[in-house]
Amino acid sequence: MNIRIGHGLDAHRFIDGRPLMLAGIHVPYPLGLEGHSDADVAIHALIDALLGAAGLDDIGSHFPDSDTQYKNIDSTILLKKTLELLRSRHFQIGNVDLSIVLEEPRLRPHIESMKARLAGLLDIPKDRISVKATTTETMGFTGRKEGILAMASVILF
Repeated sequence: MNIRIGHGLDAHRFIDGRPLMLAGIHVPYPLGLEGHSDADVAIHALIDALLGAAGLDDIGSHFPDSDTQYKNIDSTILLKKTLELLRSRHFQIGNVDLSIVLEEPRLRPHIESMKARLAGLLDIPKDRISVKATTTETMGFTGRKEGILAMASVILF
């Protein structure tokens, strides 16, 4: 069996005037995230982890922010395109482990919805997806509530 591990990381700053999208769902909050697409840091970290495990470079090489077709795009569309690349190379997802680092909003009420959304997008059982939220105890840019950091690990085979 050809088992591969991938890791991805993404961060975006908070801005006014955008919805907050995390792991493919809208999370009610007065601020959104700045980015060329919808700035879903969780999906972006996941895409990088998937591409890395498959040896296919990174999200920026496949979906560059210099390309206007990706302006304000729903990141789940980018994830679906990434899955097409993986399937064309006969990769399957073993599991996903996602950590979201932020002081607020609190994500506990949204974790199950995030897992369900990702399970549907990835076409894997929900029990093979972990979504966790943590803080940095008020340290750094996430601690100052300036933005959100997400990290993802995946196993492909």
